[in-house]
Amino acid sequence: MSKTAGTLPDPSRWKALSFIALAQLMVVLDATIVNIALPSAQTDLGISEGNKQWVITAYALAFGGLLLFGGRISDLWGRKRTFVVGLLGFAAASALGGAAQNEAMMFGSRALQGVFGALLAPAALSLLAVMFTDAKERAKAFGIYGAIAGGGGAVGLILGGFLTEYLNWRWTFFVNIPFAIVAAAGAYFVIREPAGGRNRSPLDIPGVVLSTLGLVALVYGFTRAESAGWSDALTIGMFFAAAVLLLAFVVTESRVRSPLLPLRVLMERNRGGVYLSLGLAIIAMFGLFLFLTYYLQVVKGYTPVKTGFAFMPMIVGMIVGSTQIGTRLMTRVPPRLLMGPGFLVAAVGMLLLTQLDINTSYAAVILPGQLLLGLGMGTAFMPAMSLATHGIEPRDAGVASAMVNTSQQVGGAIGTALLNTIAAGATTAYIADHAAGASDPKLLELQAMVAGFAAAIWWAVGILVAASAIAVVLINTGRPGSGAVDGSGEPADGVEDEFRIPVVAH
Repeated sequence: MSKTAGTLPDPSRWKALSFIALAQLMVVLDATIVNIALPSAQTDLGISEGNKQWVITAYALAFGGLLLFGGRISDLWGRKRTFVVGLLGFAAASALGGAAQNEAMMFGSRALQGVFGALLAPAALSLLAVMFTDAKERAKAFGIYGAIAGGGGAVGLILGGFLTEYLNWRWTFFVNIPFAIVAAAGAYFVIREPAGGRNRSPLDIPGVVLSTLGLVALVYGFTRAESAGWSDALTIGMFFAAAVLLLAFVVTESRVRSPLLPLRVLMERNRGGVYLSLGLAIIAMFGLFLFLTYYLQVVKGYTPVKTGFAFMPMIVGMIVGSTQIGTRLMTRVPPRLLMGPGFLVAAVGMLLLTQLDINTSYAAVILPGQLLLGLGMGTAFMPAMSLATHGIEPRDAGVASAMVNTSQQVGGAIGTALLNTIAAGATTAYIADHAAGASDPKLLELQAMVAGFAAAIWWAVGILVAASAIAVVLINTGRPGSGAVDGSGEPADGVEDEFRIPVVAH
């Protein structure tokens, strides 16, 4: 869509950003807020130990499996409409979860939350992509969005702690309702989606079926590995099915006339680098959330509220990294020079946390480790979120946004399962090595648990270093706005497309 003379940016775009940010906060909060409430909900509803993982897994499967479909729906149906429907559906699913009387109602409501989350998350990011086209404004908007995407999980731990401790677990669901209603009403009255950006080509049904089943099999394989082990027959079967289905999906997308995920979105070097490095960074980060929560509550004896507040340094680091460092430098330096060093700084923070033992000082180790982790992640997330959708044709904005969310969701599922399995193995090995000389079995159990966490965190350090290397090697675009752009959004004056991010014209 060409930029015509006199086309002005939407005057209400900053108001729209506040409602989009509110919706994103709700989705990210929901990923961690339920973790804090899970023990209480499990007791109240009589959910067995073997089934409790389904409170998390039902959400992850529906959300991760349907994201590409949700992104395509927003391109087809209109981003604003998809966003509002997703929010209202999420509110209804949350009400059902808060009112749950048994485990079936709870699992069903979590799956429904995932379905509507898969509609609204890509719509939110693609709305930003098409509403903010000026490089400096885009940097600010994505700085705010990146800070929420990164820090919202830690805010969820604080809010979850308060609600569980002072009200009850049901409020961790009910709290979504006002968020969703305010965001939906605001979006309905304020957002004006740029005209002409829809992709009205027919829906690729084989692509929808193959991608959904393939992603569900992949996410379930990792969550199954966590509880049943990597050598379990069903775990192996799920990974095999995921590989076959996703390969069939890629072959289908290369042949159909109107693909669900046009391969041009994935194969562009910079965008591919973002999806891969972001997914790896999320693997490292999600595992850490879980370990630190357990460490602070079980080993240090923190209350849920105190545990939530113990994550504040990470939130502060995220906000500073995203809105101050990332936003100020994004229009001045190439994205790889923010993402590469950002992931390395996060790796240094993670490296500090490998020193965890039973008597570790919060102020000397955990606080600086979290600060560095937050600063690095915030600095890297911001250009990653922007670059993943920058230069994309408006008709592909929804599906490109969905790929960002997919890499985060799949990364989260892999991170939790992979690092948990490594930690469990290291814990078992520690007990075997030290059982003979142990005088206090309870102390040995805690020491073994912490040794397991530290071993897994070493892997997280390596994963963050790999994410940094991928960002530096694969992402080769120049800083946004370098070079002129002609009326079609193509670089003019001989500026090579490879060295700059094309602007989405509208």
